[in-house]
Amino acid sequence: MADFICPVCALPLELYDGVYRCDNNHCFDKSKYGYVNLLRSNSSSAKRHGDDRLMIRARRDFLSKGYYSFLLDGLCDICAEYAPANALLIDAGCGECYYSSSILGVFPSYSAAGADISKDALEFAYKRGVRFPLCAASVSALPFEDGKADIILSCFAPDSPAEFKRILKPGGILIKVMPLEEHLFSLKEAIYENPYPNERPDTEQDGFELTEYREIRREITLDNSEDIMNLFRMTPYYYKTGRDDQQKAEKLEKLTTCAAFGIAIFKK
Repeated sequence: MADFICPVCALPLELYDGVYRCDNNHCFDKSKYGYVNLLRSNSSSAKRHGDDRLMIRARRDFLSKGYYSFLLDGLCDICAEYAPANALLIDAGCGECYYSSSILGVFPSYSAAGADISKDALEFAYKRGVRFPLCAASVSALPFEDGKADIILSCFAPDSPAEFKRILKPGGILIKVMPLEEHLFSLKEAIYENPYPNERPDTEQDGFELTEYREIRREITLDNSEDIMNLFRMTPYYYKTGRDDQQKAEKLEKLTTCAAFGIAIFKK
């Protein structure tokens, strides 16, 4: 199992009666939604709220329809190929844990833990039944012990090479999922006057060896405005788009677009 460490002194935290405590008597309450807040209040990252409830709810509702199940299948294939049977998986930037909790459903011998800066996302994870250890923390200061993880999963999340390297075992793997250039391009075409492709995924990672790089694509069709708006709202595009362009998306009743992902597999 993953063990949390104190964000103040880095000593192990033990859970007693709903309170995480280290030997230096730093204490952190476990919330009613199962996670513990290990964000340092004086750190710059702690001042950000992470994904808001609108984005989280949209992502939950969209993913629950199975549109990205082919990506989940691809992640499970990688785990089966590269990880031991009793792997410890750390989901860094876990959100509501759709991918990590689904992987544990396929590999029940795994254990897992997740960290996300958004407390709202962790609340949603708890409400959808996630019961492995979760904490509010930045990926730049992950409160996990050195050299314990077999897998770090980073799906569309901020990068933190030094922290990833610290908590991985020798020979452990980092799985990074990134959007490809054409990802959701038809959605952009429907909304923007001059859409542009995403940047090419970066397959360089400090301190790691690229073991394999895979690309997976699937054409998906959304046949109702609710699913289209959930897709739009779960992306950064919605929050960078003016009201006039948002209304273009609201009027769409059907959308066919390419969902395209690059998956880089790095080894420590």
